[in-house]
Order: sequence, then C-alpha cells, then structure tokens
Amino acid sequence: MTRSSFGRSVFAASFRLDPSFVIAPVSRRTFGSFVEHMGRCVYTGIYEPGHPTADVDGFRGDVLDLVRELGVSLVRYPGGNFVSGYRWEDGIGPAADRPVRRDLAWRSLETNEVGVDEFMRWAGKAGVEVMYALNLGTRGVQEALDVHEYLNHPDRTRLAELRRANGAEKPYGVRMFCLGNELDGPWQTGHKTAQEYGRLAAQTARALRSAEPELELVACGSSSSSMPTFVAWEAEVLEMAYDAVDYISAHAYYEPVDGDMASFLASSVDMDHFVHSVVSTADSVGARLKSTKRLNISFDEWNVWYLREFQARQDTGSTEWPVAPRVIEDCYTVADAVVVGSLLISLLRHSDRVTVACQAQLVNVIAPIRTEPGGAAWRQTIFYPFAITSRLARGEVLRVEPRCPTYDTARYGAVPALDAVATHDADTGEVSVFVVNRHQSQSVTLTVPVTSFGAALRVAESWTIADDDLFAVNTSDYPDRVVARPADDAEVDDGVLRATLPPVSWTAIRLCASRQDC
Repeated sequence: MTRSSFGRSVFAASFRLDPSFVIAPVSRRTFGSFVEHMGRCVYTGIYEPGHPTADVDGFRGDVLDLVRELGVSLVRYPGGNFVSGYRWEDGIGPAADRPVRRDLAWRSLETNEVGVDEFMRWAGKAGVEVMYALNLGTRGVQEALDVHEYLNHPDRTRLAELRRANGAEKPYGVRMFCLGNELDGPWQTGHKTAQEYGRLAAQTARALRSAEPELELVACGSSSSSMPTFVAWEAEVLEMAYDAVDYISAHAYYEPVDGDMASFLASSVDMDHFVHSVVSTADSVGARLKSTKRLNISFDEWNVWYLREFQARQDTGSTEWPVAPRVIEDCYTVADAVVVGSLLISLLRHSDRVTVACQAQLVNVIAPIRTEPGGAAWRQTIFYPFAITSRLARGEVLRVEPRCPTYDTARYGAVPALDAVATHDADTGEVSVFVVNRHQSQSVTLTVPVTSFGAALRVAESWTIADDDLFAVNTSDYPDRVVARPADDAEVDDGVLRATLPPVSWTAIRLCASRQDC
C-alpha cells in the first residue's frame, strides 16, 4: 500500500477481462424507469401545459430532452401503489368529462387529466416502451381484459372503437403487463394473502393469454426482502401461477441508516442476495412442478430512497387532499450516485435472469430528473451513472472477479472494496468497464489486462463521479455542482488498462480498437 499525492492511502486492485466470460446479452430493458401518478411525477413533471417548453399536448420539452439523454428504454406505468385503486377508464375521453378521484395510496386527488392515451403519446415522443401495470387490488380479470382490449385490439370491438374515437387509430401494442403491485404489503389497497393473489394472478394471466398469447406477464413478488413473508410469498404465488407468467417482480430501496455509510456503499451486496434468493425460489418451484420453463426477474422498482425520513414526515392526521403535492422529492448526493452506479453493476451482473429493471421514479419523486413548476429542469447526481451506463453497455455482459482488499460493514460483514462489471460488443469490438470504489478513505490503482480481445485497445472515453464532499447535491440554483467528469488518467499501456479510482467513486471506461475512429 502506498500514499497518493493527496495524502490518502492507495491499494492495488485488478481483474481479468476475457470475451469468453459471458453472462448474457445486455438487455436494453435493464434501463427502464417508472412513472406513477404520485406527487409531481406526472403533473408539473412530465406534463405541464403552459410551461415555456410545453408542446401541443402539454408535455414539457425540457423533460423529454432529459429523458432521451438518460437513455430510458422502458417505463412502468401508472403505478405503484396508485394502481391498486385506479380506474383506467377515468382517464380516457374528453378531459372536461373526466372525474376527479381520491388516491388513497398517497392521500391526494387525481384529476385524470393525464390518462392512458396521453401517456402513450408521451411514450412515443420519448421513444420508450410501456410496461402497463394492472389493478388487481380493487379490480380483477374483467378490468384487465378491458384495458388490454382498449390498448391492443385492432378494431370492431367496443373498446377498440372507443380508442379510435379517442384519437388512436392503431393499437398501442403494449407487450408487458404487471399483474398488480406489491399486494403482499398491508399498506396496499386490496392487500391479499399469497394464496388469494396467486389465484387471481393466474386467472388474470390465463385470460390475457386467451386474448393475446404472446404477452409478457409479471407476477408480484415480495415488496422488499425485509418482508416477513419474503420468498415464502414467491413460492406460494408461483405454485399457482408459474406456467401462466414470465417474470416475478422484485422491489428494493436503499438508504444510509444511522450514518452507516460503509454499509450503504455496499448496498449492491444486498441486491445480489435478493436476486439469488428469488431465482433459487423460482427454480425450486419450477423443479417441483416438473416445468421446463425458466422464469426471469423484473426488478421493476429500485433506487436510493430516504424512506425513514419520508415516514417520519408523514402527517397521518391530515384532512387535506391536495393535487400533485411535493412527495419524496429526495435531493441526491455524490454518495447516492455511487450507490446507484453499483446497483446498475449488480443488475448487469445478473443479466442472465434480471432482464427487466425500472429505476423508481423518473421525475421529481425519488428521481434522476427534477423540475420546478414553470421553471427549470435539471439532472440530479444519480442521473449520470444511469445515463452513461445505458449509453455504453452494449453487446454481452462479461463476468469479472476483482482482486482487491475488503472492508468491514455492520450489515454485510467484510465486503470487497471494488465492485465491477464489463460489457463487450463483438460487432464493434468495444469494451466498457464499470467499476465502483466503495472505500471511504483509500484510492485504488486498477490494472486490467485487455490483450484477450485480439486487438490493441485504447481508451475512447472515461468518466468518474467523485467529490471531496460526499453530500454535495445539484439544485435548481446550482444544477451542475456534481457532474460526471473525465477520468483523465485512464489509459491502456502495453495491453493493460490502468486507472486511479478515488475513494467513494463510480467510473465508466469505454475501450475501442486503436485502429478505429471512436
């Protein structure tokens, strides 16, 4: 161990890159997001008629630009807890005729100004696929069939003709449907036991497949791994629905607890364990059922969320029912961005089974994008690792096993100071490396041999998120306080990639063949 020029200790780390160490293809659906009718995600988030950048449909152009830059591939809609009390038909037809409803999930009023048709238009402008969540809390099979008919049936039926009358001549062609949301949670409107939900999910899935056999259907898994019924819920639900669905969902949020930064920076250890537990449970059920089918995971809610602060601020005695209140508008730090980067590494590392993932949420509500009504939109710190990983991760995911020191955490014991994954695009020859240094005081001198790719590689671009102030944030007044900056010392020398990783940092490096103009 040596001392850096900044007076910090430095440790050496390395891993091997080899194009034969393939985990799975990169799934573009890994870079999904989530729009729920909650707080200001929709109203003054993606939608604000009268805003200086609003288009003819009332969608904020500045937000659309940032969504495209973020590299979102898929968006889960319209919830979330909201969907368990949602009546989809309230949001179609003339806006003036739409009812205002109570949203019991977030104790607010829903104006229904934005509904199915408006959101599908927004998704088309943003260039994203829609994963539609169905209400299996207060509703069931018939309502699921109705909304599917409205969205996807071509013509002649009543609901297909109603869609055409509302301005959508062609079907929307939604491929993925969530069969409810977090119905294991007692907070959920329409909360159910595993047996009640498993039966309803199986019935709904089979009915939807009768209408359109090629749909991709997601059953509700546990709302978190801390639930007392975790994996028991998955096992009981899948005993009834295994052959009728394609995915089981996973939800996880992370935050520093009682100032324990060391454990917070190792949050991906928990995500890895979550994935292993759900995969093992699903495979066990499949084996018992003698099924040749293999279920994948839709990790359709994940992020950093300061949940304890939110719970402490809740006013359970309030009698107000506001429209689009400011709810969980967390202001993200440098440390949060590093954790988000490591969670993306975990998701990519499990690309053989996690083929869909949605960061929750997209705008304002625990989101990478923030806005002010009538004012600016800006990137939060967590915007950068998502946008850069989405842009650079191409081809196939490669397994890497870092050789590095460990450090101690209160929650997870000794964990590797380095977390990493890589991707390789055989068509272009490009290799991208994503790495996090979790250590709070030690820099890393990283060396990675890259000769196994059969061509001399060079660094095409490299980016790092790090700061002496781990709690630095971006605001409307200082939107660029924290940005991803070039990692100037990353280079390939004699077939070895070398880079210095500061303490608590996320780094992405793209390599291309020296002969390429890249």
